[in-house]
Amino acid sequence: MFTRRSRPRTLALCALPVLALFGAAAFAPLPFTLAQPGTTANVLGDDHGTPVISIEGTPTRPTKGQLRMTTIVATGPTADVGIGDVIDSWFRADRAVMPRDSVYPSGGSDKEIEKHNLDDMVRSQDSAVDAALNYLGKKPGSVDVTLHLADVGGPSAGLFFALGIVDKLDGDGSGGDLTGGRTIAGTGTIEADGDVGAVGGVSLKTQAARRDGATVFLVPKAECKEAKSEQPKGLRLIPVTTLKGAVDSLRALDDGGKVPSC
Repeated sequence: MFTRRSRPRTLALCALPVLALFGAAAFAPLPFTLAQPGTTANVLGDDHGTPVISIEGTPTRPTKGQLRMTTIVATGPTADVGIGDVIDSWFRADRAVMPRDSVYPSGGSDKEIEKHNLDDMVRSQDSAVDAALNYLGKKPGSVDVTLHLADVGGPSAGLFFALGIVDKLDGDGSGGDLTGGRTIAGTGTIEADGDVGAVGGVSLKTQAARRDGATVFLVPKAECKEAKSEQPKGLRLIPVTTLKGAVDSLRALDDGGKVPSC
């Protein structure tokens, strides 16, 4: 049985291990990665003086508007992230705290991670070419597509590579631009059959898109909720599940037809 006098001392003593734990956590690195909006790139334009999309073996068309793939910038797999960094990021709309394993599932050193991401980008580019040519009914053997985008890794630009190829070869299918002259941004992986897959950091990518002038953002349908959580003013979200669906939505957007929304 405790008296009134003894209770504060008891509580204080009980609190000491807890305070010690928080003190240790303040200095210990945590298994998180901090991310923020990264750069965007117009796949219909140039990258360091080289066209992002080069096509030989078939006529191409001039394009207007922009198709901007989006990125996030994240701390490296070996970076020390403390509790102060985590708390600060929780209170900022332009920062995100993500489990390190979700950003770097393969593990390894910084160089190994970089190689893994670049390999993912190469596979994504191959799938984008196959998806676009399959959609257009063209055979890869008679069309040579080269994709160039320096200093970017990962598979999330696949959808926009494919859309860029479609726009350069076929536009909206009726002589106009697939973009309708707009600045369209977005993200999504792509498979050779045209299926669009989810990616990470969507809410940060929407901010990068709006910052760089986009008014429309194509988002994998499964990630609509995340995209809406920090949706910038003036940015329209359009969910997609396939390359065909993305093309149909952009055509409808220009024609005044029905366009899906998140």
